[in-house]
Amino acid sequence: MGVGRALMLALAFLAVATLPAAFALIFCYDEIVDRVVCGWSEWRDRRREKRTIARLDRAIEADALTRDIDLSEFDSVDRRPLEQLAADLRRLGGQRIGGGGRSMVWHSALLQAYDDRLRLACRALGIAEHLAELEGVDQEIERVRVEGVLHAAGLALPAARAGLRQRHR
Repeated sequence: MGVGRALMLALAFLAVATLPAAFALIFCYDEIVDRVVCGWSEWRDRRREKRTIARLDRAIEADALTRDIDLSEFDSVDRRPLEQLAADLRRLGGQRIGGGGRSMVWHSALLQAYDDRLRLACRALGIAEHLAELEGVDQEIERVRVEGVLHAAGLALPAARAGLRQRHR
């Protein structure tokens, strides 16, 4: 009878010790169930997205498209981020278009900096350009072509926007 009483006393202590956890479980039941259901649905959505991406990769043979791309050049320390190049191009392009009343030295230095950024952006996106090889009107035509190609690639440049006219001096 002493063993039965000791077992009963241990169960009573266990019940008293777990009573706060039982109350919390009862009062927070809806929140716990909600978290479990949301976690399960997020896991299911992630799994569905992974399957869809895998199917698309197989459909367009993505491995064959990216096999020849050298990813090591994207990791070089001297490579500037594309976002920074785009911001520089917008700033320099705005100054180039609205830079009236400045000296010819300033304007030619600005064009040189603008062309350098255009070349870097083309190199980052794998676009062919010939800005360094041309001069005069041919270089201006190439600049407009490169701006259009970069705009088509997703870089919004001031001179490439539709409806914006450049001022000629």
